[in-house]
Formats: sequence, C-alpha cells, structure tokens
Amino acid sequence: MAVERVRIVEVGPRDGLQNEAAQIPTDVKVHFIDLLSQAGFGWIEATSFVHPKAVPRMADADDVFRQIQKRPGVRYAALVPNPRGLDRALAAGVTDLALFVAATESFSRANINRSIEESLADARSVIEQAKPHGAHVRAYISVVFGCPYEGPVAPAAVRGVAERLFALGVEEVVLGDTIGVATPGDVRRVMDTLLPLADVDRWGMHFHDTRGIAVANVMASLDLGLSHFDSSAGGLGGCPFAGPGAAGNLATEDLLYLLDGLGIEHGINLDGVLEASRYIVEAVGHPLTSKVYQAGGRLRTIPAPR
Repeated sequence: MAVERVRIVEVGPRDGLQNEAAQIPTDVKVHFIDLLSQAGFGWIEATSFVHPKAVPRMADADDVFRQIQKRPGVRYAALVPNPRGLDRALAAGVTDLALFVAATESFSRANINRSIEESLADARSVIEQAKPHGAHVRAYISVVFGCPYEGPVAPAAVRGVAERLFALGVEEVVLGDTIGVATPGDVRRVMDTLLPLADVDRWGMHFHDTRGIAVANVMASLDLGLSHFDSSAGGLGGCPFAGPGAAGNLATEDLLYLLDGLGIEHGINLDGVLEASRYIVEAVGHPLTSKVYQAGGRLRTIPAPR
C-alpha cells in the first residue's frame, strides 16, 4: 500500500522535555513550541496535565498552553491521564487530549501505580467528561513491543487493550515502542494482529531510537500503509526505563530526511525544525541525538580544496 503523505505529531515539548534533568523555564517552552508551529506542524503535543509531584517538569502546563501562539488549523494536544487533569486542561482551553494505557500490568504499576483495568476506567472517565466539550482523544498504548519487567509482549495482549480503547470512542490508538526494542519484523507481527480491528488511518506509531532502528521501523510501517507517526525535535526524550545512555524518541529531523528521500509529503520545513532544536539545546544542557541535526541538515556543498 503506497503512502503518499504522512502526518507527524511533534512530541518534543511534552514527551521530549518531561524527563529532562534541567528545569526548562516556561517562556523557553513557549518559544520552542512557537518555533515548531512556524515549521509547519499540523499537530503538536504541547504539554501534560499530570500532577506536578509526579512530573515536576510539566508543572507549568496551564501557563504554557495559554501562552503559546496557536496558529489556525494546528491541533495542540496535551496529555491528560485522569479526570483531575482533564479539569485543568479544559480550563486552559485544550480540545485535543492524549491519554495512555500500558500493555503489561507490571509497567502500568511501575509507571502510574494503576492496573490496566484501573487506567482504562480513568480513560473512560476522561472520554465521557470530555465529550460535552467537543474534545478529541487519542490514546497511547505503552510497551507494545517489549516491557522492561515482562520482556516481549504478545500482540494479543496489545489487541485486548486496543479493542477496549476503540470501544470507548478514541479517535486514534498510538502504539508506543516505549523502551525502543522493536524491529521491522515486530512491527509486521503486531500489525497483522491489530489491523483487522480498525482502519489503517486510526493507528499511530511512536518509536524510540534506543537501538538505532527507529527509521527502519518507520519503513516497515509505511510498507503496511501506516502514515501517522510521532517524533521529537532533536530526538529529545525517551523512557527512563530504557537504561542509561539510551537515545530518545525518533528524531523529527531524521524522519523528515527519510520522508523527503522517499518523496512522501509531510508539509513540514526541516530547516524550521533544526532552528527549534538549536534553540532548545542550550536549555536542556546536553547534545541532541538526531543524526540529521548533528550533520547540520541536508547536504550542502562546500568549496573544493585548491
């Protein structure tokens, strides 16, 4: 199935910054998001309305969401884990919500101290309370391809969670390779089980580059007709359970470079993303992992030596 256009959700401001050691000032986050808006994204995951004690780096979610310059036609999403977070998000003007449920009990307990069933109950509450406000909901499933506590995850376990989420009325289910263990073969095996559940346009992929093959997993997804991908400017972010030194999310620059090479449309300006990454690197205080960022973007000729 040939994919002609891809939709990218930029998750750097949320998933990219939430685990950073440095405290990023609110105005820096706001300008980072504004730069990404200018780069042409149709979707940006801006922040997270979790409890400030659980994720201190997102404690300023209300201020960030109110202060960003919202461009017409851009969907600015926020992670909302439970009804308490929903109240804050709606008050800040959020209309695109994201929530998450794990594919394994061990990860669910370790990550949010809730069972899968309890987190699905939270999801139901968020969705039901959001409907009267006209809000849209996309749902993540964490550790789809592998769990740090339980090892490889059976596609049937993922299917069971996905079925419940679609039944609750989510717009899209996003499959998270949370610790970055997936291979192209895994992508095909999981999707063989999941695609009969819902149209290909109702699935999203969220790859981490822990083992350096996130781009290969994108290629496998494209071959299956999947066209919705999350990525993070500079490769920011990543799961703390992936181990020390692990790379973060699939880097937006690397994804764009791949898509440009394949002739697949996406509507995003690579130079604009590089500008956003160059801006945020000083605030995070460490190098970014994107290979295209490190290489300086597209190939540019230089004068030949005499």
